[in-house]
Amino acid sequence: MLDTVIHNGHIVDGTGNPWFFGSIGMKDGIITHVGSVNIESKETIDAKGQIVAPGFIDGHTHSDLLVLSDPQIDIKLQQGVTTEVVGNCGLAPAPFVKKHGTLLKEYVAPIIGDTLCDWSWETVEEYISELDKANISENVSTYVAHGAVRIAVMGFENREPTRNEMDEMKFILEEGMKAGAIGLSIGLLYSPGRYATKEELAELCSVLPKYDGILSTHIRGEGNNLIPSIKEVIWIAEKSGISLHVSHLKAAGKRNWGGVMEALNIIEDARARGMDITCDVYPYDAGSTSLTTLLPPWSLEGGIPACLERIRNASLRNKIKEEVGEEQEIWDNLVVSTGWDNVVISSIMKNTQFEGMSILEISQNTGKDPIDTALDLLLEEDGNISIVYYHMSSNDVEQVIKWDYSLVISDSLGCQIGKPHPRTFGTFPRLFAKYVRENRTLTLEQAVRKVTSFPVQRFKLGKRGLLVPGYKGDITIFNYRTISDVATYEQPMQYPEGISYVFVNGVKTIEHKRNLRTSHGEMIRAERLLCNCHSLHV
Repeated sequence: MLDTVIHNGHIVDGTGNPWFFGSIGMKDGIITHVGSVNIESKETIDAKGQIVAPGFIDGHTHSDLLVLSDPQIDIKLQQGVTTEVVGNCGLAPAPFVKKHGTLLKEYVAPIIGDTLCDWSWETVEEYISELDKANISENVSTYVAHGAVRIAVMGFENREPTRNEMDEMKFILEEGMKAGAIGLSIGLLYSPGRYATKEELAELCSVLPKYDGILSTHIRGEGNNLIPSIKEVIWIAEKSGISLHVSHLKAAGKRNWGGVMEALNIIEDARARGMDITCDVYPYDAGSTSLTTLLPPWSLEGGIPACLERIRNASLRNKIKEEVGEEQEIWDNLVVSTGWDNVVISSIMKNTQFEGMSILEISQNTGKDPIDTALDLLLEEDGNISIVYYHMSSNDVEQVIKWDYSLVISDSLGCQIGKPHPRTFGTFPRLFAKYVRENRTLTLEQAVRKVTSFPVQRFKLGKRGLLVPGYKGDITIFNYRTISDVATYEQPMQYPEGISYVFVNGVKTIEHKRNLRTSHGEMIRAERLLCNCHSLHV
């Protein structure tokens, strides 16, 4: 007897091949039959008129703490997502060294959420063990995050590492890879990641080939410096002999719109000479990050407390204001390219009356200059402010979505107060509603592949992402005619329509928007063969 049989579905199996009518049988968390199933089961689901697909993979999120604070959280499950990949953009809660613990928590808080709870881990391996014990409802995999590693060893110092410090960072990365991390993530837009040279990063990445690990990167500049930033990370990957994945590829700022096509051409040229490079994209024309990201890199040396002290210092504050007000050559000034009218407060702890308002609107209400408004808010909020900023072209987004080597992700932040970016609640239904059903940018089968088998293959997540016997029973059933995102920028915390059932490892977890509060998710360790190379000397 099987546990579950799903009958009469339009099966989109994740390969990219055309859908077909059929049934699926599962037992003990594994798909046992696909096609014709005439075996008795404990539960039968009639999927007539609906799409049966592998569970969606959100390959780029910042839910590192959410999955621990609320293991049965259903924000992603309600979208059909069964697996999240965390530790992105160099931002993660591990490694956590008490000497620099406050620096790390203040660094990651606007992106991965509430850091006030006690952290019981120190190493990446111990963080992974916490996920193992957490009785999670969805599957989770993680990178080793470069920013957290550099803070653990060097704090927020803007300099090259010593030989001993580099060896220590290599040791931490190798420990994380041995524990099952899928690779290294770097965030070159964020301090202290932006303090690392390409040579430093190439040496650190020399750890990855032994573990067949991938380098995922938030590049140094996504606006005026998009092209040199793409070339920089390609150089790092080529120098290290590793696979490269470019996070949330975009061209920020109106003057740069269209630049994604040149970036894609550069990546395709690199692929043509044998490099393994892919990217991801979220299906929105607005991004989300921390307000401090808009400041000059030097102002963040030493971490958030040091930054706030500089803002309090009259002469240094004037220097910050001067640089933020002008175009810069060595770093992307997102204020100039985006405009204060397009920088909107999404999450803020004290001045909640400003949620959903742009910095320009707030400045007009308070009678202050916009930059003074932003700096004063950072002081009042101890630097912990999340923003949504409107800086992309919808045509650019569509070009990246339909590119053969892109996968679709949410890049959702872990901060769930105020008005978070609607991508947190609507990314995957939006993909099918807007880019498949309405715009016909992708076929149904292409879209399913981009959020199932492709990310599984890319991140080495094992036997999931396909509807074939022997694979994990991660399954999403949805109505193609009604699936849609409901979340908006004004009212983001709304679940989508059209998702009928979600199974995680063979267990029904979502049933017509009802969270069944199961605990059958898994901490996924990357499945790899160790390369035949000498052990690292650390």
